[in-house]
Amino acid sequence: MSVLICGSVAYDTIMVFHDRFKNHLLPDQLHILNISFLVPDMRRDFGGCAGNIAYTLKKLGGNPLIMATVGQDADPYRKRLAGFGIPDTHVREIPGSFTAQCFITTDLDDNQITAFHPGAMSFSNQVRVAEAKGATLGIIGPDSREGMLEHARDMHAEGIRFVFDPGQGLPLFDGPALLQCLEWATWCTVNDYEAQLVADKTGLTLEQIAERVEALIVTRGGEGSDVYVGGRVVKVPAVKPERIADPTGCGDAYRGGLLYGLAEGWSVEKAARLGSLMGSIKIAVKGPQNHEITREGVAAAYEAAFGEKLF
Repeated sequence: MSVLICGSVAYDTIMVFHDRFKNHLLPDQLHILNISFLVPDMRRDFGGCAGNIAYTLKKLGGNPLIMATVGQDADPYRKRLAGFGIPDTHVREIPGSFTAQCFITTDLDDNQITAFHPGAMSFSNQVRVAEAKGATLGIIGPDSREGMLEHARDMHAEGIRFVFDPGQGLPLFDGPALLQCLEWATWCTVNDYEAQLVADKTGLTLEQIAERVEALIVTRGGEGSDVYVGGRVVKVPAVKPERIADPTGCGDAYRGGLLYGLAEGWSVEKAARLGSLMGSIKIAVKGPQNHEITREGVAAAYEAAFGEKLF
């Protein structure tokens, strides 16, 4: 089964501040904020939510199909996708633009300050879901507002069951637009902060939001995730990582595991448990697309964490 992944393809510049932001921010002076952080460590990564989700899904043995727009600097990314066997059939270049760029500064508490240049991502509505033949499952990740709305509408029209995952694109939506996307979607995933924002914008409680989809998955970082399904809340614990190296892309790794499970026809609770494990595996490695896994290793880790067989 092809899984259509609509969202950003981006280059990430990751910088590490060897202190804590809170030690340098004066609460009573934020209205005249003018601050510089010395970042001795820096690296460039392949990122973007669509690319990151596709990476984990492919590593698990899934069949991701990315739908995104990129700039004239995208050749290294296309070669990387080809190396993993991920087709770029629906990755369209926008002439005269840059591929989306994310600049992330992380402190010693794993807090992050991010600046994002959308570049070619602003034209994501130029690629059409109807062009992706054979996809029966999908996800709408952070993208341009027009792209997210059109892709959600078109997935619904094409009969593609999909996860609505607005992520960093959530501020682009008002309440009515969110309610429309929830009506089209099969599932919804958000982190705990985003969940509250969706509730505020729609005027609904999390329980009421969950009634509009088959399941609402709320990720809570090191506290695990909550799966609202069938009128109940299933607590999915976080899996203790080998170490904490880099939180960038953990949510995308979670979604890669979630999509694998949904594509296999598992219950959403089991799929979320695999997502939890994949987030734990990713956080132990620097970069959103550098965690190496095997099916055997994932199966063993899953059984150790949850006391049940994975495959």
